[in-house]
Amino acid sequence: MMKTTVVRYVAKPDRATENQQLIEAVFAELEQRQPEGFTYKVFRLEDGVSFIHVVIEHDVDDPDSLQAVPAFQAFVAGIRDRCDVVPVATGATIVGGYR
Repeated sequence: MMKTTVVRYVAKPDRATENQQLIEAVFAELEQRQPEGFTYKVFRLEDGVSFIHVVIEHDVDDPDSLQAVPAFQAFVAGIRDRCDVVPVATGATIVGGYR
C-alpha cells in the first residue's frame, strides 16, 4: 500500500509568487538529483494563493526522502510566515488514476 499525503494551505497574496518560486527550486533540484521512491506534485489553484501538494510514497527498497532535499528544506523553513492559512497535511487513499 502506497502512503499518500495531501497538504493544503493559502499563501499571503504578496508572498504567493515567492512561494511558487521556492517550489520551482525544489523541482529543479529534484530534476537534478533524480531521487527514487516517491511522486511529488504541486498545484497552484485559480485563486492564485491556494496551493496543494501531493506526495505518493512508492513501495521500493531504500527510498529517497523529499525531506532530505535541501531546496525542500528551504521551502518548508519559512512556510508559516508566507501563509494566511497554515499548511494542513492529510493522509489520503488513492482510489484510481490514469497516467
